Amino acid sequence: MQDLKGRTVRAGLINVGSRGLGFVIRILALMVLGRLLTPEDYGLVTMVTAFTGVLNMFGCFGLFQAAIQRDRLSEEESSSLFWLNLVFGGLLTLTALLAAPLVSAFYREPRLLAIMDVIAFTFVITAAGIQHGVLLQRRLSFGVSARVDIGALVVATAVSVGMAMAGYGYWAIVSMTITLPLATTIGLWLSTGWVPGRPRLVAGLSAMLRFGGGTTLTGFLSYVTINIDKLLLGRVWGTEATGLYSRAFYLVNFPTESLNTTIGEVAFAALSRTREDPDRLRRYFLKGYSLVVTLTLPLTVVCGLFADDLILVVLGPKWTSAVGIFRILAPTILVFAISSPLGWLLNALGLVRRGVQIGLFSAAFMVAGVLAGLPYGPHGVALAYSSVMVLKVIPVAVWALHGTGVRLRAFAGALASPLAACAFAAAVGYGVHGLCPPAWPPVLRLLLDMGSFGATYLVVLLLIAGEKALYLDLFRAIRSRADQMA
Repeated sequence: MQDLKGRTVRAGLINVGSRGLGFVIRILALMVLGRLLTPEDYGLVTMVTAFTGVLNMFGCFGLFQAAIQRDRLSEEESSSLFWLNLVFGGLLTLTALLAAPLVSAFYREPRLLAIMDVIAFTFVITAAGIQHGVLLQRRLSFGVSARVDIGALVVATAVSVGMAMAGYGYWAIVSMTITLPLATTIGLWLSTGWVPGRPRLVAGLSAMLRFGGGTTLTGFLSYVTINIDKLLLGRVWGTEATGLYSRAFYLVNFPTESLNTTIGEVAFAALSRTREDPDRLRRYFLKGYSLVVTLTLPLTVVCGLFADDLILVVLGPKWTSAVGIFRILAPTILVFAISSPLGWLLNALGLVRRGVQIGLFSAAFMVAGVLAGLPYGPHGVALAYSSVMVLKVIPVAVWALHGTGVRLRAFAGALASPLAACAFAAAVGYGVHGLCPPAWPPVLRLLLDMGSFGATYLVVLLLIAGEKALYLDLFRAIRSRADQMA
């Protein structure tokens, strides 16, 4: 606790660096696979993962978050949690195998049976490494976690690209769903050196199960909210429409998800340690939230303004039909940036019931919206999804912040400076885009557009919008930590 700020800053830097490298690897893989595979290939796998993702919400029954949130975790508790996770993982693998024929029949697609039989084993593989990951996060050992994550990603990407080049089609995508968790679990076991003891009942287990049950239900509802569109779209419109929609959704959601995960892992661990100090918790939360919004808001504008060139450069010419979907979904980037930090806060404070209530509201609202847009194909579903996300963000924020000590005015105020800077930068970037001749290569146009936008955004944010103090404080903390390590 005495050096929590320094350790948090260091962990954040490591996480940002590793996630940044992981982001580059994933984007390169996306560019290569997008040119080797077809929308139908992605549509087939998306149909399966829409179902297995629901089961994945119950994979560790929220015990990962419960173990991190506890002030102390004994060796006996860690061992008991390991075996519980393994049991849950095995049951989910069995459930997925039994459900495979039903999923194939639901979509009327026989190829899904074999795909789901393979993907089913990801549950037990992932479960075997969950508690090892908990131990690393509780120690804020994000450097070790980073090496494991990057190593596993490199292995999984190499296997997937190799299979795609060899002509294995959708099996190249399936391979990544298996090799990534397998390599991660092996890496976690080797890096921690921890071997679980025999299973036993311990006193604190029931409390963690209650906490985990609440976070699991919240996660399940969140998953339904995010993925009901792809599930229903696959049932009604088939593999190609699902493939186009899922790749546009992934390209929109992936940078934000990576950023939120990067900062969120560190923020949740730090907030859980400060929940008995309301002032400190409020300061840590607002700084983390401000950082997420400042980094995410430009992504929203860039995706909306330069969607045509982004799709051409990242996915290739065969994906031009996804441009409209991609542009419609762009506002959800900002919504996720606003709503995800609320989850850190609620879980750190143990407000699990409120999280479940918010999840129920969001899921019901989203199902109604997607059903309304479904008759109009992937573009209609995208419009419905984006509209619902934007409409619910304000009531959800008010609901989540009530009684937490974080004022709504301070929460909303963090948006003001980056929003103004983005508006000015968007005008400059769009002006540069209009001056670029259409005959120029898309890569060159995109580099000029994003370069002009990014430079303008930074100048306005730091010199005019008055955000320099926040980053100077962060820089001082980094330098102080570097001096201590030296």
